[in-house]
Amino acid sequence: MSIEIPEGLTELLQSFTVEVLRNQPRDLLEFALQYFTQLKENESNGAAIGNDFPFVCSAVCAEAFNPDEDEEDKEPRITHPKTDEQRQRLQEACKDILLFKNLDPEQMSQVLDAMFEKTVEPGGHIIDQDDDGDNFYVIERGTFDILLRADGTERTVGSYDNRGSFGELALMYNTPRAATIVATSTGALWCLDRLTFRRIIVKNNAKKRKMYEAFIETLPLLTSLEPSERMKVVDVLSSKVYNAGEQIIAQGDLADCFYIVESGKVRITMKRSRTKKDPEDEEVDIAVCSRGQYFGELALVTNKPRAASAYAVENVKCLVMDVQAFERLLGPCMDIMKRNIANYEEQLVTLFGSNTDIEEQNA
Repeated sequence: MSIEIPEGLTELLQSFTVEVLRNQPRDLLEFALQYFTQLKENESNGAAIGNDFPFVCSAVCAEAFNPDEDEEDKEPRITHPKTDEQRQRLQEACKDILLFKNLDPEQMSQVLDAMFEKTVEPGGHIIDQDDDGDNFYVIERGTFDILLRADGTERTVGSYDNRGSFGELALMYNTPRAATIVATSTGALWCLDRLTFRRIIVKNNAKKRKMYEAFIETLPLLTSLEPSERMKVVDVLSSKVYNAGEQIIAQGDLADCFYIVESGKVRITMKRSRTKKDPEDEEVDIAVCSRGQYFGELALVTNKPRAASAYAVENVKCLVMDVQAFERLLGPCMDIMKRNIANYEEQLVTLFGSNTDIEEQNA
């Protein structure tokens, strides 16, 4: 089936995006809360949603697009040859681009193959408001102003300084450009054409979401969550791949992530002290996690350093959630996790001959 964009979604997203670019808030979530609360109050008071904001977004019907379509792509792959030096610069420019975070190595390679370099001079227009979207842009170097035209006047509402990306909204939602981007210095951009962007980025995001939804529905840990809460979990998951033998977490490190095994096996180990003659700590296996099992939650529950280390037994793929999302979304699962702490303590008694609370062993 085709994906239909709800009426008003395009204008809503464009309006919010422009306000973010204009205000450059430090706390994006707080800004979003205030922004949409104000819109709701306006609606309740009978005001038009756009009345308090000095811009107008035109509605555009989205082209039919089915990101869940399983047929092989018939369009030929777009490739722009690059030197080793160019590809290295491109990889560096793309390493922190959020839209690329969930691509697997093969997909990322296709994206890099398809991107091409564009040099710019001061005053050059990269995109113009209301034009059709053609490319997604990643900044390698240079400074750029974001200009918004409303009520017959154009003003600067934000800027980019040697990093960042722009142009995705028009490609994702098939809408005209929401703002104008003008270079204010010499610079270099890497561009990804519309067809490749939609074929890989949009389609991949839809497939990943569908796959994650099906996967987390099978996890006993998340059965206490409402369906809407599980969908929020899906939205914040990222995927990481580890090679056989690679260390995933280290005992004693600060905790920043929670892990769910999607494929492969993970070995959990803990250090214990040897005799006085051989004081070097010995690393002992305490568990093996396989598909659907999780690890790394203990330090997040207890707010202490990692109690154990984790290693990939074979090539492993994990779904990863950062600590902020963990604390925000998995509150209803805490009882299950705390019961597991008791199980860990029983394992320690068996392995180490001690009933010392795990939380006191650098948990």
